Amino acid sequence: MRDTDRVRSAAVVDLDAIRDNVAVLRECAHGAGVMAVVKADGYGHGLVPSARAAVAGGAAWLGVAFLEEALALRTAGLDVPVLAWLFAPGEDLAPAVAAGVDLGVYDLAELARAQQAAVMTGCPARVHLKADTGLSRGGATPDAWPALCEAAARAEADGTLSVTGLWSHFAFADGGPDHPVNSRQNALFAQALDVAAGRGLRPEVRHLANSAATLTAPSTHYDLVRPGVSVYGLSPVPELGSPRDFGLRPAMSLRSHVALTKRVPAGSGVSYLHRHTTAAETTLALVPLGYADGVPRAATNTAEVLLGGRRQRIAGTVCMDQFILDLGDDEVAAGDEVVLFGAGDDGEPTAQEWAERLGTIDYEIITRVGARVPRVYVGGDQ
Repeated sequence: MRDTDRVRSAAVVDLDAIRDNVAVLRECAHGAGVMAVVKADGYGHGLVPSARAAVAGGAAWLGVAFLEEALALRTAGLDVPVLAWLFAPGEDLAPAVAAGVDLGVYDLAELARAQQAAVMTGCPARVHLKADTGLSRGGATPDAWPALCEAAARAEADGTLSVTGLWSHFAFADGGPDHPVNSRQNALFAQALDVAAGRGLRPEVRHLANSAATLTAPSTHYDLVRPGVSVYGLSPVPELGSPRDFGLRPAMSLRSHVALTKRVPAGSGVSYLHRHTTAAETTLALVPLGYADGVPRAATNTAEVLLGGRRQRIAGTVCMDQFILDLGDDEVAAGDEVVLFGAGDDGEPTAQEWAERLGTIDYEIITRVGARVPRVYVGGDQ
């Protein structure tokens, strides 16, 4: 009996795939280091197992959004450099500073908070100053950047912090390497680096490239690349190539089992609001996964799954905990495995296929798999 036969549903995560994907990204980086982004519970794959697999594949840094994610990595014994780049004004930075977590700093107020945490802990804060080169999210605008660099240089001189990184983030990297916004952002980042150097800042790393730029734009690699979704084997630029085209392998497959089958007559309404009606006498199969587990309600009558070696389309409204398949006269029994998405090796849909059918991106498909779906790990050093 397989591990997945013992649970109702599971997200099966191949840690060897994560490890190997990072190794591929290292090759693409052409000498730059790799910061594997493991935020959002490792894009739904599990924070600590994904981080360990990424480090096994050669990741020199780990990247997260929130402080608690960084501290969880430290608690788990991961001692590689970790960058956390998003925190609210009321959050206490001291535990992260004491744990040697690098902080993304966007403005003078955040810089001052990092200095205060350094004074409280007696440990210099490690910070990465972020330049806003055109995404208009976090980061200092070109007008505010010189003052931020000057203040950081003064703080370095008094020993309260160390500027370990300078960075920015692309807005159009998934539009391809030749998109004019990418060229403009890269040029603005180069200017920001010059301004920082003129203020005496000498960071350990400069980083700009996300997954798409790591794979397609070597001129943006600098000292460090910062891939996210490609770590988990998905293509950030599907119009330029599938995961296989880039040497990547999807690490997650979402699986469940048929909980119930029944024969119903022609004309039977199926699920809420009867958005599907049976065309003939048929077998219906109930699958115990729903939108509370991350199966989008928009998959109603749209997304496909693999059951018994054949693709089947979801029939009727996706419910909170379940959905229905209309199988005609196909043979099916309670307990048969249903694969919602995976690597595609056995004919199952991929996360990219789900994304295309639902008008979204594959990032959303994998990260929304809910906490009540257990993660079952294969491969890796578990």
